[in-house]
Amino acid sequence: MNKTRLEAFSDGVLAIVITIMVLEFKVPHGAEWSDLVPLIPIVLSYVLSFIYIGIYWNNHHHMMHTVKSVTGDVLWANLHLLFWLSLVPFVTGWMGENHFASVPLALYGLVLLMAAIAYFVLQTRIIKNHGPDSILAKAVGNDLKGKASPIIYILGIISCWINPWIAGGAYVLVALIWLVPDKRIEIIFKNEL
Repeated sequence: MNKTRLEAFSDGVLAIVITIMVLEFKVPHGAEWSDLVPLIPIVLSYVLSFIYIGIYWNNHHHMMHTVKSVTGDVLWANLHLLFWLSLVPFVTGWMGENHFASVPLALYGLVLLMAAIAYFVLQTRIIKNHGPDSILAKAVGNDLKGKASPIIYILGIISCWINPWIAGGAYVLVALIWLVPDKRIEIIFKNEL
């Protein structure tokens, strides 16, 4: 099966996710700079989530370049990832509206953790279908960033009740780890050509 529909559908879902997040902004009822102050937690949560969606879009795009064809298990694994990413607007809004309270912050971390697991499952299904000598398998290697991220998410979730700043810092740390585009796929892809 051709991968084009999977890519187009995924791009569309991620575009809708970003659109829904920005629609959470409510226009202040005043015209002063001070009227924007209550929106600061909402804007901060939006920026972090926008970065996360951008990271997933970027890495998904690179991963799909290595795919020659898709199978049913890859389609379902991709839907699994999109399911968790589609929850990002809800947890983003809840977290921002409640000024990073423990429960919304923990649920945000749980959604990020589940999206990371879903991405790993998708990556694993693609490697299984294309073989251990595939471009993706070679590029992923031991995947230190992929292994570290869930651990940091779990520490962030646990720390929500200890200190929300630590939890927020953990989520920002994972975003920073992945913010620099992963060059492994590009390097292996060029070497294979």
